[in-house]
Amino acid sequence: MFGNRRVRNILKALVIAGAGFILLNLTFLFFYAVSLLLELILIQGSTPRESQWFMPVSFAVSTAIIGLVSWLVFRSRLLILVKATYMTVPTAVALVIIGIAFYRWPVVPYLVNGALTVGILFVFYRTRQPWLYYYSVILVALTLLIYTLLGGEI
Repeated sequence: MFGNRRVRNILKALVIAGAGFILLNLTFLFFYAVSLLLELILIQGSTPRESQWFMPVSFAVSTAIIGLVSWLVFRSRLLILVKATYMTVPTAVALVIIGIAFYRWPVVPYLVNGALTVGILFVFYRTRQPWLYYYSVILVALTLLIYTLLGGEI
């Protein structure tokens, strides 16, 4: 059964979807933990809601850490399946942060995220990356697109 190439590819796609979902939930918990830690360190006597700089700083610190971890993962000798699964994290982080940054202009996040997604896929095409990377990016982009079109908010 597992000798069949199609079955292996379907199983790989399911692993990316399932493990990616778990990683995304852990990532949002990580963002929350960083926010709490920064609140303890930086905010003394006032609440983060009163400080306009707090959320951008929290996003920047969390994103920088995700970026560093991503760089280490993609430069490592991990299996392509592991890297493609992890790719859900930086893809979702980038798309969500763009959505948050441009939420006041309803069409702009779709255009920017669409351009980013197409750009990433083009780079994969030019560098001849495995299909698992394409699948990971497309899965995250479509999931977030459908989620927002159905009225979901983060």
